[in-house]
Amino acid sequence: MASQGVVLARARTDAADRLIEADEPLAGLHRRCGGELPGTVAVPALLELVRKSRRLGLRLARTIEALDGEDTVRAWVEIEPESEGEAGGCSIAVGAWSTSPRPAPSEDEASALRIAIDRAVAELTARLAPDQGVLAFDTSASDLAGLARAMRENPGKPWTEFVELPELAHRPPLHWRLLDGTRCVIPGSKRGWTVTLVPLGRPDPGSAGFELLLVADAPLPAAILASEEPSRATPSFGRELTPVLRQPIARIIANAETIRSRLAGPLAEEYSSYAADIAAAGQHLLSLIDDLSDLEIVEADDFRTAPDRIDLADVARRAVGILGVRARERGTTLVAPDDGISVPATGEFRRVLQVLLNLIGNAIAYSPGGTTVHIEVAREGDRARAVVRDEGPGIPADKLSSVFDKFERLGRGGDGGSGLGLYISRKLARAMHGDLTVESTPGEGARFTLDLPAAD
Repeated sequence: MASQGVVLARARTDAADRLIEADEPLAGLHRRCGGELPGTVAVPALLELVRKSRRLGLRLARTIEALDGEDTVRAWVEIEPESEGEAGGCSIAVGAWSTSPRPAPSEDEASALRIAIDRAVAELTARLAPDQGVLAFDTSASDLAGLARAMRENPGKPWTEFVELPELAHRPPLHWRLLDGTRCVIPGSKRGWTVTLVPLGRPDPGSAGFELLLVADAPLPAAILASEEPSRATPSFGRELTPVLRQPIARIIANAETIRSRLAGPLAEEYSSYAADIAAAGQHLLSLIDDLSDLEIVEADDFRTAPDRIDLADVARRAVGILGVRARERGTTLVAPDDGISVPATGEFRRVLQVLLNLIGNAIAYSPGGTTVHIEVAREGDRARAVVRDEGPGIPADKLSSVFDKFERLGRGGDGGSGLGLYISRKLARAMHGDLTVESTPGEGARFTLDLPAAD
């Protein structure tokens, strides 16, 4: 270990990657990481290096990091197989050992983590206008049915009119910073709720509206879930299983995020990555549950929409606002209809928003970074149309006829999607006496058109 100075500790492993001999300070770190002597190497970064050296039969040397209580340990290690092939173990030499306090997360990091956890466990999410009026919302909790009904019947009203805020003596309107983190009482629910308000827009937070998250202090009691009457003789995924599955999965996601961020205590980077994978898998599962629930709804014989007069241009602008962060993360530019444009149409606001969110979300996902997605609206005769046009690779000619089929993922097998979004979107469009169509030339992007009855 001439390149890294004096050897501080030596150790040996066997063919099963068990540490059978070790000097201090490596032996102590191994035990504090949960290992035994003899026992499998407990320092994740060291174990990975030992396995690679043994399997490849190569001498490896590099710096590793490990968490040791509230500290971070960095050490230079050199690992050499003791025999050719995988039959033998390895010898380990350790030098350049240093310990430093683990930095506390910044205020911004802690805030982002809190929002991520609240977003995962929230039982009502809503998009609010800059004046905190409700634009769209989603909930499946049975004790929030009254709140959902009030919001649906009073679109655009501030969300604070539908709940009680016992901790705040001031009368609305209230600044969003006063509302963020406060407790609220929801008529019809016996559970306590905490409010999270996420401001959207820069440089003035809230200039593009807010994301509202309502988090319960406890899951809905199992007795209440079990006592709810089934809507039909056979099990209904959307109406019966969705709320039952959503709560435990959301808790799994929240716990995984807590572990990933090390809020529960020190954790090796490898295990933090595992927790991140668990959280991502949970989010994917929730999206599949939502898609299957929507699928059941739109395929029901009694499914109807509630058409009303809407401004298609305004809905398109709102959809762009909601997906703006996702687009920026991918380096995609979204071009929304100008503020002065208005295209009156007949349709159900939240269903039209759902369709446009799906179309724009797909365009962002399929388009390479640095490209632009255009959202255009226009009236043509008695029809109002919204067009989502991307600059992606386009859709092969042999796939155009099946784009709106169930479980069709446009040839992408590993993107994590369910392949139901476009199928559901066309069902919704046709339920509103409209249609959803696509045009595409390979290499020149895709053009999806939502067609609705125009309103005078």
